[in-house]
Amino acid sequence: VQLQASGGGLVQAGGSLRLSCAASGRIFSNYDMGWFRQAPGKEREFVATTSWDVTYYADSVKGRFTVTRDSAKNTVHLQMNGLKPEDTAVYYCAADSQRSRIMTGRATFWGQGTQVTVSS
Repeated sequence: VQLQASGGGLVQAGGSLRLSCAASGRIFSNYDMGWFRQAPGKEREFVATTSWDVTYYADSVKGRFTVTRDSAKNTVHLQMNGLKPEDTAVYYCAADSQRSRIMTGRATFWGQGTQVTVSS
C-alpha cells in the first residue's frame, strides 16, 4: 500500500479532527501530496496540496485547515479546525510528482478514503 489514510470520525460543528496519510518513503520524499474530498452526490473536490516548500488550500478551507509533513513518520497530516457540516465527506489523500495533477484530481497515487462527518 503506497498511501494509507486514517483519522476520520464524527465531530460536532466547530470541532476539530486530524487526518493522517502515511506514505512509502519513496513517495513521501519525492512527491507532492494532497487531499481531496467527496460528499454524497457531489463531485470530488480539491482540499489542499503540499510540497516541501509550498502549500495550497482550497478557498473553502483556507484559514481552517492546515497541512503538515512529519518526516520521521513519512506522514502528511491534515489538521481541520472550525469544522462545518458542509465539510462532511470522504477524504482521500493523493500523491503525484506534479502538483497540478493533484489539484485537478489526476494524481497517480490515491489512498483509501476516510469518512469525516460533521454534525450541526
